[in-house]
Amino acid sequence: MSGLLEGKRLLITGVITDASIAFHAARVAQEQGAQVVLTGFGRMRLVERIAQRLPRPAPVIELDVQNNEHLDTLSDRISEHIDGLDGVLHSIGYANPETCLGKPFLDAPWSDVGPALEISAYSYAALVKAVGPLLGEGASVIGMDFDARVAWPAYNWMGVSKAALESVNRYLARELGPKRIRANLVSAGPIKTMAAKSIPGFEELENGWGDRAPLGWDTQDPTPVAKTICAVFSDWLPATTGSMIMVDGGVHATGQ
Repeated sequence: MSGLLEGKRLLITGVITDASIAFHAARVAQEQGAQVVLTGFGRMRLVERIAQRLPRPAPVIELDVQNNEHLDTLSDRISEHIDGLDGVLHSIGYANPETCLGKPFLDAPWSDVGPALEISAYSYAALVKAVGPLLGEGASVIGMDFDARVAWPAYNWMGVSKAALESVNRYLARELGPKRIRANLVSAGPIKTMAAKSIPGFEELENGWGDRAPLGWDTQDPTPVAKTICAVFSDWLPATTGSMIMVDGGVHATGQ
C-alpha cells in the first residue's frame, strides 16, 4: 500500500532540532513516501546531524531568507538533489525576544520590528518566488502560523508578524491559483520547541491549553501538526487554498 505522499518532492524549511515541527513534518512525509530536502540556517552542522535522524537521511541546504544570494540560487541548489517540487513548507519566524516579545508592545523600535516582519512574513512570499521555477501544477505551499486573529499575552510583534503572514498567504493564493498551486497556513497550538522556549511568556500561552481544548492538547507532541501538514501537501485537498487550517485541539472554537 502506497503512502499519502508517494512520489512527492518536498522542501522543508526551519529545521533546528529534532523537536522542531519542521523535523516531524519531514519525518511523517518520508513515512508517507515523500522525498525531502531540508534547509537550515546558522547551525548547519547541527541541522545536518538532525537530518540523519530521519527515517532516511535528507540533504540539507543553507538558507538565510535575508540573503538575496541564497534566495537567487535556491532553485539551482535544490535541483542538485531533486528535479522539481510538489510542496514547500515555510516554517521560519523570528522576532527579537529582548524587545518584540514579552516587553511593552509600544516600546519595540522599528529597527527590530522590521526584521521580524521580513523574516516571519515577507520571507514566505520570497521563498515561494525563489522556488517558483520548480513548482509544478498541483503543488502545495504551506506556512506555519499561530492564530493571529486575537492578541495573545506576550506574543506582541510576533503576533503582528503572523497577522501579516496570514495576509501574505491570501495574496499568494490569488497569485498561484491560476497555476493550480495551493497556498495554505497550518495554525498550530503551542508546542515545546526550541523556538517556543525563546518566547518570553510562552508558559503563559501554553498553561491550561489542554484543559481548554475540546480534544485535549499535548504540548510535547508535534505529530498531530506534522500529520496535518502532510495532509495539506497531499492531493486530498485539491480545492483548498487561502485557508488557515487549525490544529490546536479546538481552542480557537471555544471562545475561552
